[in-house]
Amino acid sequence: MAELPGSEHIVVGVRFHAGGKVYHFSPGDENDLMIGDFVVVDTARGQQIGEAVYIHQVEAKDMQDVKPILWRASGRDLALRQQWQEKAQEILDTAQQEINKGKLEIKLATAEYTLDGKQLTILYVNGSKENVQRLQKKLRNATRARINLRQIGPRDHARLLGGYGACGEQRCCSSFLSDFLPISIRMGKSQGISLTPSEITGMCGRLRCCLSYEHEMYIEASKDLPRRKALVQTPQGEGRVIDLLPLKGTVVVQIQERRVEVPVEEIEVLPREK
Repeated sequence: MAELPGSEHIVVGVRFHAGGKVYHFSPGDENDLMIGDFVVVDTARGQQIGEAVYIHQVEAKDMQDVKPILWRASGRDLALRQQWQEKAQEILDTAQQEINKGKLEIKLATAEYTLDGKQLTILYVNGSKENVQRLQKKLRNATRARINLRQIGPRDHARLLGGYGACGEQRCCSSFLSDFLPISIRMGKSQGISLTPSEITGMCGRLRCCLSYEHEMYIEASKDLPRRKALVQTPQGEGRVIDLLPLKGTVVVQIQERRVEVPVEEIEVLPREK
């Protein structure tokens, strides 16, 4: 293990798929690793190849249960992974044929062999336990590897598919997001975003991850603003708050037939009507 002065250690962030979750490993005997290097590591599903996406110095206490990198992937390792990827696609095609033949209601996502070819993991999005077991039995003759079918959620499926979001950029989940945070309608409301389903829903059918990016900023900026429908006194007269503009520090007030945008420091909240 590579050790630095001050009881600090090196941790390598390894990612197995583009946009996938980053897992921590120690360098092991590979003390000259660089970002972008491919490495072979031992995982719960067997040996796999991943890419080093960052190298950080951490305290010794943060190194608990961190496994070492086995070795830097060679050209032969990468070629072997390519072969197993092609084999996995063949099995995936066979699985889809079995699904169509048996009229099994299962939606497949992808398949992946371990580096030694001893285990094949097939990811699926939905399907009953009975249908999944039937498919697993039908695939036993297609490969000598141990087959593991694992269900993933719609967000993880969207990550695997990739593509572009409504903003025109590559989807966050398949580019830089390594973990999915809870998203709520309240986040959209706090930012004044239209709650039309087509505008706040991603390809996965769930609320867009980007709703959370500025949520805390809006909450902080809204602390000094009155509530909607509050009765307030402004330089233009008495009125009722109908909208909040947190980042501008202003509110929109309905004063008789007019709508006026007023800085928060120029308004006084009046007592509630009895």
